[in-house]
Amino acid sequence: MAGGWARDGAEHEQMDATVNDALARARRLLPQGESAEYCDECGEIIPEARRIALPGVQHCVRCQSELEATAKSAELFNRRGSKDSQLR
Repeated sequence: MAGGWARDGAEHEQMDATVNDALARARRLLPQGESAEYCDECGEIIPEARRIALPGVQHCVRCQSELEATAKSAELFNRRGSKDSQLR
């Protein structure tokens, strides 16, 4: 049930939009194309099983984990879900 000036179902639409945005971002970040034989960061060989499982992979597991941790700390704030953005 929506409250205030929001129409019924607005909360669900907002949640759906947030989930869809996250899925689209995750899909954009998936590697594509031909896998590298050696890691772009450290130069170590990327195991064949990883190259087969993730076509287009460019980093070894250790470097990929470090890159993802760095990217996660710099993740942008979702203004769509912010109460402040609804009040402006």
